[in-house]
Amino acid sequence: MIRPIKAILSRNLLKLRRDRMKLFLNLFMSALFLFIFSFVIKSTGRGLDHPMNYLISGIIIMTVFQSSLSNSMNILEDISSGFMKEILVAPINRWQIAIGHVLSAMVVSVIQGLIIVVIGLFMGLSIDFLHAVAMVGLMFLVGLTFSALGLYLATLTKESSNFQLLITIVSFPLTFLSGAYIPTMALPGILLPLVYLNPLTYTTAAFRFITLHMENMPVADLVKAGVAFNVNGFIITPVMSLMFIVAMCFLFFYLCVNRFNSADFSRVKIFKHSH
Repeated sequence: MIRPIKAILSRNLLKLRRDRMKLFLNLFMSALFLFIFSFVIKSTGRGLDHPMNYLISGIIIMTVFQSSLSNSMNILEDISSGFMKEILVAPINRWQIAIGHVLSAMVVSVIQGLIIVVIGLFMGLSIDFLHAVAMVGLMFLVGLTFSALGLYLATLTKESSNFQLLITIVSFPLTFLSGAYIPTMALPGILLPLVYLNPLTYTTAAFRFITLHMENMPVADLVKAGVAFNVNGFIITPVMSLMFIVAMCFLFFYLCVNRFNSADFSRVKIFKHSH
């Protein structure tokens, strides 16, 4: 039961080793956002103790999120190369294929997130062992959640070009409304309902709570820092945010595996550039 999952995981990690340019471009975008929004955070994060660490923690978890979504496109590449046709006729279950792809996308996204963590350490981010373990655990949870979502979306699309567009449409608004780059308290009040409906808001909040060692802060300060949320008098704490992420993980994972079992991959069209 485990061998097919392990084989797909190993294959996709080997593809990552061979395609270093893709890894570099993803990290370059994260570094670019870190550079650009460092100027924004200095003006909007005056009430924060360590505004740059606040930004770095947001960049880390957004790198995991965006990488886990985009790496789900591996399945479309497998369809175009004929690999998916071969593996579907193999004596293994479809759910094993789905789990293998989800886990590989999760591992790749966590690796990219850890590289940003190393960069953050050189920029002043301070992490002890226990918080580092909690950070990595949450990165794996977030990577699993959105890798499952990415694979679910990939099985819904009929063309690979549509999937790329769909990922862009989904990721960019959610990212900028999550408080990862711009603190939620600096956003216009009219956008707050969208912020509260955004699942990435709670992902970012829970990760910052762990990364910035906010366990001993009073709730009022957590709300002020954008790590807890006061929604009409109801306080959404970081612990509630974490529970919400776990619930999303179960939901997306179920939808992903269920959809993969019934997907018709013969109808997927692969966009190729004309020469």
